[in-house]
Amino acid sequence: MSNLKSNRRARIKRRIRKNISGTSTRPRLSVFRSNKQIYAQVIDDVKGVTITSASSHVKDSTQKVNKTDQAKLIGKEIAENASKAGIKEVVFDRNGYLYHGRVKALAESARENGLKF
Repeated sequence: MSNLKSNRRARIKRRIRKNISGTSTRPRLSVFRSNKQIYAQVIDDVKGVTITSASSHVKDSTQKVNKTDQAKLIGKEIAENASKAGIKEVVFDRNGYLYHGRVKALAESARENGLKF
């Protein structure tokens, strides 16, 4: 096994995903972080469907905010979208990333706006 970052993250991701799974009553909130953007999805793994999603990629680029503030906005948006879909509780999937920085900002913002996990 190589110690490349992507391989390391893939191992961690497999380790996390073997323990958590989203259901229709408590779906999975999955976070993906790229160098410039951040994405969040609420997923029902039993049916294999994405219930709702939010991303910084579709936001207008006229706003000049740093990436952590961008993650907070996406956390707020995903919590609002989930509440519109009737979801109050989720399982958080950090997707192999450390619970730190942008991932933590997104999670705390989602919690502040009504999601429980």
